[in-house]
Amino acid sequence: MKEMNGVSNADGKTTRDWLSDNTEPSWQSRCINGLLRLLPIKKQTASADAVRERVRKLTVRKPSHEPTGLGRGVAVTLKTWAQWPVYYTVPTADPQVNNYVVFLHGGGYINEIVRAHWRIIGWLTRHAPAKCIVPIYPLAPHATAGEVVPVVGDLLRKLLEDVGPASVTVVGNSAGAGLGLAAAQWLRDQGHRQPSRLVLISPGINASIHGPERLAIVERDPVLDIPGMLEGARLYAGDLDLTHPYISPLHGDFRGLAPMLVFSGTCDLLYPDSIELAAKARAAGVPVELHLRKGQPHNYAGMPTPEGRQAREIILRAVASGLM
Repeated sequence: MKEMNGVSNADGKTTRDWLSDNTEPSWQSRCINGLLRLLPIKKQTASADAVRERVRKLTVRKPSHEPTGLGRGVAVTLKTWAQWPVYYTVPTADPQVNNYVVFLHGGGYINEIVRAHWRIIGWLTRHAPAKCIVPIYPLAPHATAGEVVPVVGDLLRKLLEDVGPASVTVVGNSAGAGLGLAAAQWLRDQGHRQPSRLVLISPGINASIHGPERLAIVERDPVLDIPGMLEGARLYAGDLDLTHPYISPLHGDFRGLAPMLVFSGTCDLLYPDSIELAAKARAAGVPVELHLRKGQPHNYAGMPTPEGRQAREIILRAVASGLM
């Protein structure tokens, strides 16, 4: 059963801005959580050394960013922006569609886009339908937030100028969601218009993940661990402080930002930041809808579970209709 939960805004008034589903996780979701615990995924963020070793291996054996898993009915072209590769997808059944998605992939700022991301991109392209723009941004430590955020912001600026009143949705998962939020703040600060909406999936928006609450959550998170997350943020920050809005946009100004649709689960180390995000956005007058699901892990919205499918349907409706 879903229930609306109150969040106090800056005036001390309670608003109704997020949806908490307290139903027990589906058996499929429980199986996925169990499988994730058996896989070595969490070891990748178990320590700073593990992250540095991961970066070293990726530098030696650079992974491909080419599309895999888009599925049928999707045409793709490769262009460049600021010397970055940028992929553009269109539905072959409706190539003139006037609906755009900028997709920013996750991976802790050190991992390349993967097949699971491309599956979501292909699904949105076909079913929204939408033209998707997928920048392959350079990764830490070879590129840092001070370089990456303004370029993503400028790509968005150009797209928004080119397509005029058309619907433009920014969809980001994990680190990509943090990058999307930071780029929206950059757009606002530079005096440019906002996209139609931000869809933030398990957003990584705050490098400060210390405290007893996090220690309790990390025990049940099958994907993320604290030491490696901190090291990844440090590599991405470069010379900037970890509290800088380019790295931790949760600490930035929320006034004038696009409406937000946010997804998180209570087995995600990062979920308290999504609750704070909803409160800060609402206090700044920004429409926001947070879907918080009991027992769901990081990036549950992309998983082959009933909860994941429900989240994707909500995202699809938002992208297709332009409505929150």
